[in-house]
Amino acid sequence: MLGGGLVGLAILFFVLALIFAILGARGVAGMSMSIAKWLVIIFIVLAIISLLL
Repeated sequence: MLGGGLVGLAILFFVLALIFAILGARGVAGMSMSIAKWLVIIFIVLAIISLLL
């Protein structure tokens, strides 16, 4: 359940990054993209751990 929430949040921050990039707010877009990237990394690590256990 936790993994699905992380992916959902990552997609949300990715979409926000795209919207802000189109609007010209590069700082906010970069920050949203960074958050999305880390959420995806956390999801992948948790998925691997859950497969191994």
